Amino acid sequence: MFGGKKYFKTIEPDEIFLDSKNLPLFDLHQFEGRIEKAITPRTFAFFGIFCSLLAVIFVFRLWQLQIRDGNSYSQRAENNSLKHSLIVASRGSVYDRNGENLVWNDPDSNGDFPKREYIEKPGFSHLLGFVAYPAKDSAGYYYKEEYDPKDGIELSLDSMLSGKNGLKLTETDVSGNIVSESVMNLPVEGKKTYLSIDSRIQEKMYQEIKSLADRVGFVGGAGIIMDVNSGEVITMTSYPEYDSKVLSEGEPRETIQEYNTSDKMPFLNRAVSGLFAPGSIVKPFLAFAALEEGVITPEKQIVSTGKLVIPNPYYPDQPSVFLDWKAHGAVDMRHAIAVSSDVYFYEIGGGFESQKGLGIKNIKKYMEMFGFGQKTGINILGEESGNIPDPEWKMKIFNEEWRLGNTYHTAIGQYGTQVTPVEAIRAVSALANGGVLVTPTILKQATTTIPKGKQIEIKDAYHMQVAKEGMKLSVEEGTSIGLNVPYVHIAGKTGTAEIGTATKSRVHSWTMGFFPYEKPKYAYIIVMESGPRTNLVGATSVMRQVTDFMSIYTPEYFETSP
Repeated sequence: MFGGKKYFKTIEPDEIFLDSKNLPLFDLHQFEGRIEKAITPRTFAFFGIFCSLLAVIFVFRLWQLQIRDGNSYSQRAENNSLKHSLIVASRGSVYDRNGENLVWNDPDSNGDFPKREYIEKPGFSHLLGFVAYPAKDSAGYYYKEEYDPKDGIELSLDSMLSGKNGLKLTETDVSGNIVSESVMNLPVEGKKTYLSIDSRIQEKMYQEIKSLADRVGFVGGAGIIMDVNSGEVITMTSYPEYDSKVLSEGEPRETIQEYNTSDKMPFLNRAVSGLFAPGSIVKPFLAFAALEEGVITPEKQIVSTGKLVIPNPYYPDQPSVFLDWKAHGAVDMRHAIAVSSDVYFYEIGGGFESQKGLGIKNIKKYMEMFGFGQKTGINILGEESGNIPDPEWKMKIFNEEWRLGNTYHTAIGQYGTQVTPVEAIRAVSALANGGVLVTPTILKQATTTIPKGKQIEIKDAYHMQVAKEGMKLSVEEGTSIGLNVPYVHIAGKTGTAEIGTATKSRVHSWTMGFFPYEKPKYAYIIVMESGPRTNLVGATSVMRQVTDFMSIYTPEYFETSP
């Protein structure tokens, strides 16, 4: 402008209309070459009014909270309280291999957490175990926030069954009324768990063990059936037992007191923790050992007149006499297993005259090869390991030298020999599956027809076959003839172990074997603990009742097809 007059500069056309082919190198994404337009005053006015309105609302709300309603909120804050409450997570449910419920949570339990319910059928308590519940003090605060597993799978599988507790925030007024609640952390329930157990056979086996014990005076008993290839335990029961629910609830106290004072030890899981003299069930393993070491041939016969007499060079009129349970006459290895000749195994175990013996060193070696004297690794806590005696053991325990008679008695499963039922079933499974020591498991898994485990060193598979043929003969015409049934071919071995140091008036009764003989799939072991020597009914009768039941209700276990 000049002198108050507007100054206009003429804009030429070529300054307005640009040649589209000769555009400057503007970066349009950076707004170069764009015509800018100034923000109008009206926009600023609207923005100012909006900010002023927000400020008025904020000030009004502040006045409302601090001045008008301040006393009310202050009183509420003083009277109300916030409480962090524990939400106890439910434990996982447990099922048998066919989906039957064994352990579950009661959804209608009174209290802050569900109580555990256990199958009411007999024979499961040692397997399932029990728990102690979370507990509060007098003020209502948890001093024990978790379920406390005490026995059985509740304890051994706790990492699977236990859940993860949650947390709840609760606001209450001065009267204790709940004003508001919110869950801060949701509880996570434990995993559903499927056992390898068949509850039908489990119940039946327990009933038969209990029935025989009560009828003829055995103190207790235990029984196991196991897949010889996968190690899956189909049944594992122990008598007597406790009531899982009674121990979890802690009442009635009179019942618990009876458990604690009973001389039959109902808390002892005899299947994995009971140590028993095995008696003659060791004989198939000694037979295999003798063949492997070249001590005898399967066909050679040894005559049993009912006793073995060892001359005493110092006192000729006082020979050492080792009795057989009867005079068997001349028996080869297969028949010696079948009729359970003690004299035969005295001689191949310790030697006699021209017959060489294994000796205690080899007896111990081969028994340990089959897993005796060692824990099996089963996933149930409390497992004990057995004992195979030797000179070092005798010196330590009795401070005495080892004698030939000790070798004889060890060769027939007596003296200081002790085994657990779970050790015995792993050993007979190794005979059945061709020499593999599988690890027993109570969890259902992908079964296999190929054994998985530790392979026993075998010089000749024929030697193991001879032992199995002796067990088959035992069922056909020997001491296990009670298991000669039409619906499945069983190979078996009995055992009667004398107990006590004086009168030996009581015995353990054993039965052991596998089926089907043609293609072994399952092994079994039953021990009846401490019964009268005069009794003629033992563990074999229990297994017969079980197999009869299985032939009707679970025949699939006897199938021989691949």
